[in-house]
Amino acid sequence: MNEGYIIRDQEKPHFITCTVVDWVDIFTRKNYRDVIIEALKYCKEHKGLILYGYVIMSNHIHLIVQSKEGKLSDLIRDFKKFTSKNILEKIQAEPESRREWMLERFSKATESHSRNKTYQFWQYGNHAEEIYTLHFLWDKLNYIHLNPIRAGLVDKAHHYIYIHLQVIMFWEMDYWM
Repeated sequence: MNEGYIIRDQEKPHFITCTVVDWVDIFTRKNYRDVIIEALKYCKEHKGLILYGYVIMSNHIHLIVQSKEGKLSDLIRDFKKFTSKNILEKIQAEPESRREWMLERFSKATESHSRNKTYQFWQYGNHAEEIYTLHFLWDKLNYIHLNPIRAGLVDKAHHYIYIHLQVIMFWEMDYWM
């Protein structure tokens, strides 16, 4: 993992990218996107996640997040563990035309890592970037906002339903002083 993308300050907001192994287009199906949305909702309500924005693309997600408890790495680890377990269960239990191919990709990914024994859903690492200025925050929010447009999914960002941007008065927070 690149040293530049480690979450050093666990209390600060970060721009996080979680990418599916081999860039498999898993989130083209609603049932898998719903796992992500439900997990984010749970983390907000029970684990102290502060969610400033997200977008779910076909094979990765971008998040701007912070932890109320100052344990962002733990929160992201738990989120990825929970979502991978639930998505893999859905792949195996529900109708899925790409089942064998996807499971083969996720199984092969375990060969180079010892942590996962059967399947690896998410790539290791989070490409975490600390949000250190208000300008950088707006750059990342714009990036999230424009992602579905650049991908050719919609003409206007507000037409894409798997995007969320939280309007927060950041300038009132001590962090930006």
